[in-house]
Amino acid sequence: MTTGKKDMLKAYRKKRRFPETPEPKGGKGKSKKRPVFVIQQHDASSLHYDLRLDIGGVLVSWAVPKGPSTNPKDRRLAMQTENHPLEYANFEGVIPRGHYGAGPVLVWDTGTYRNLTEKDGEQIPIAHGLENGHIKFWLEGQKLKGGYALTRTGNSEKWLLVKMRDDEADARRNPVKTEPESVLSGRTLSEIAEEG
Repeated sequence: MTTGKKDMLKAYRKKRRFPETPEPKGGKGKSKKRPVFVIQQHDASSLHYDLRLDIGGVLVSWAVPKGPSTNPKDRRLAMQTENHPLEYANFEGVIPRGHYGAGPVLVWDTGTYRNLTEKDGEQIPIAHGLENGHIKFWLEGQKLKGGYALTRTGNSEKWLLVKMRDDEADARRNPVKTEPESVLSGRTLSEIAEEG
């Protein structure tokens, strides 16, 4: 699930039946000058949070079962999933029963990010860090701000998401529990499920 030259959305499109699902099919994505990130709360077979980073014209994605933390001591499992189209950053709604990922989705946080990935003290493109299994980035979201690191564990899709120690770190704060509403619509996941 890298960002090579081939169709980076092939796995995403193969798992979905358009137009039966309200999810965007995705066009030719083009990253903006300031790349975006989104974290979506998703109640599929289990409740989880999908972290998505705009890298190379797609949203490179990880499912984070416990959601992101603002405590640098927390190491959160993040399972890399298929790339999603950039248009997915604004997707909020219900994926119908019988479809891949069926269940309600809300935009829990969104904003821009900047790459902090380094190798030997020099900044490298985030896509190179992704290939090497370690990236660092600074989030400028509505709920989350500050540095985070993602590190692949071995040769698998398992990564660890960790909050970096900076002025935005806060061991007392638990935004996953205390801030459940969508930053786009103000709705909760159960409200989206009822309306869908």
